[in-house]
Amino acid sequence: MYKNLPENIILPDLEKEILDFWKKDNTFEKSISTKDGKRTFTFYEGPPTANGHPGIHHVISRAIKDLICRYKAMSGFQVYRKAGWDTQGLPVEVEVEKLLGIKSKAEIENYGAVEFNQKCKESIFIYLKEWEELTERMGYWVNLDEAYVTFHNDYIESVWWALKNFFDKGFIYKGFKILPFCPVCESPLSSHEVAQGYQDLKDPSVYVKFKITSGEFKGSDFLVWTTTPWTLPSNAALSLNPDFNYVKIKTNKGDELILAKERLEVIQEEYTIETEIKGKDLEYTEYEPLFNFLTYEKKSYFVTLGDFVTIEDGTGIVHIAPGFGEDDYQIGCPFLYLIDVIFSLISFSSFFNLPPSIKG
Repeated sequence: MYKNLPENIILPDLEKEILDFWKKDNTFEKSISTKDGKRTFTFYEGPPTANGHPGIHHVISRAIKDLICRYKAMSGFQVYRKAGWDTQGLPVEVEVEKLLGIKSKAEIENYGAVEFNQKCKESIFIYLKEWEELTERMGYWVNLDEAYVTFHNDYIESVWWALKNFFDKGFIYKGFKILPFCPVCESPLSSHEVAQGYQDLKDPSVYVKFKITSGEFKGSDFLVWTTTPWTLPSNAALSLNPDFNYVKIKTNKGDELILAKERLEVIQEEYTIETEIKGKDLEYTEYEPLFNFLTYEKKSYFVTLGDFVTIEDGTGIVHIAPGFGEDDYQIGCPFLYLIDVIFSLISFSSFFNLPPSIKG
């Protein structure tokens, strides 16, 4: 018979009673030991970083993890649940930088790489007790006694072992990928790291005229709008949507411009429409580069097509700089990416000195 529950149930007390029973009964350990000989299911927790306070978001994610393991156990598997601690990466470094008042990579070098590394190791488990209490309090079953730690040599060696196996099987190759970059720590950032310090900022946008040098519209200009004018020195191509309707207009000032028909609202002076054409029919049209202090060795400065081009804003024409965006890079190539870096380093400090063909 089950005992009757009191009329006024205090849920925290009821939960503590269950947790105390699990601990006294070794219920978690029995859930594994009683399944000897059964099919195994091993769960390695995506490790949290213990030098930061645990939060409610950790409870949510761990509840989902625990749900999977409990389901597999109820399905007849012997479920090993190995905990882990993430002790490397920017979250650890950022906390230590705050502690030491460090604001740049140069200051880390002045402080000493070995000394800074040691400080990071010392900070790793500052909140270990809080993490263990949260783990137990939420009823999360995971083996904390044999947790893996990412800075331990045996873990590092296991990663190198796995990488060597991938390499031997031809699964590792050298490639390029567009990633956010932190100028302070001089390191690429993951999407999670970017989210930690994300801010909405207002940046200048400009309309740019690109002089056409080939085809029936030679002498006219593509009108392009960009919110990243600092990338213009790295321009390698323009992109139009193949299915949009584009028009060539002539303004009362004598400018001959090509832009998406649905974006004519950006033209402030009077104009007349002279020609209408599909975006796909403008592919490979060449234009004059904005800057001539460096040139690409491979074909560049021509119109490409891309479904990512929209008409919600701008002119329906996108300037392509392969080193500054995923879509740009997919259209470009690794060679152009390297040239982008060179262009940017040369022009970064003076990108506001734009040529006459650019209007703010």
